[in-house]
Amino acid sequence: MAKRPDELRPVQMVPGVMPYAEGSCLIVCGDTRVICTASVDETLPPFLEGKGQGWITAEYGMLPRSTKQRKPRDGSRGHMDGRSVEIQRLIGRSLRAAARLEALGERTLIVDCDVLQADGGTRTAAITGAMVALACAMLKLKREGKISAPPLATQVAAVSVGLVDGEQRLDLCYEEDCRAEADFNVVMTLEGKFVEVQGTGEHGTFDKGQLDGMLALAHKGVAQLFAHQMRAIGAENLAELTGS
Repeated sequence: MAKRPDELRPVQMVPGVMPYAEGSCLIVCGDTRVICTASVDETLPPFLEGKGQGWITAEYGMLPRSTKQRKPRDGSRGHMDGRSVEIQRLIGRSLRAAARLEALGERTLIVDCDVLQADGGTRTAAITGAMVALACAMLKLKREGKISAPPLATQVAAVSVGLVDGEQRLDLCYEEDCRAEADFNVVMTLEGKFVEVQGTGEHGTFDKGQLDGMLALAHKGVAQLFAHQMRAIGAENLAELTGS
């Protein structure tokens, strides 16, 4: 059965799939699959040393056969492609918006997002799954007594929306994304505030009414993603991490 324009694709979030990592999550959104791991590094970037706070950063990559045609590894080209750099910066910004960096102590949490299979929405899936992996790593630090204050201020999640054949649609797959007149990636907090909105008219234009409609769709979609995150992390664990 085809999904309705205002529906998410089937979503799964499976925490703890990488036992060596302090936190991890496999996120599945339709045919898009991303594995997210959070690692703790007891050092800081030089610009933050001695400032009494922690840092969260991210790396993003696609496996060679995550796409229909083989994508060469960045290492084989000797540099990262611009898209990967832009996405990992977006992931880092989004996660930092959810955290109380001063509660982390002088350490870095590194989140790696590796795309196993791509069918649209890899960056939004990466952000949403990375939130789960990050929370798991923070919980481990807290229960080991390495941090005391609640390290999370909120949750973040992300979803794509777009205009396809003149119709506003939520959570675009690759085929929809390729022919969308306009498409957006929307990152939001649990409280309904925007962290980032990335959007453009790819093959057309859009008016304010259409933009408002797409943002309303995004709000509906992330509300459902937050519920998935809460089940994956656990309501009691989230309460411990946020101090609520």
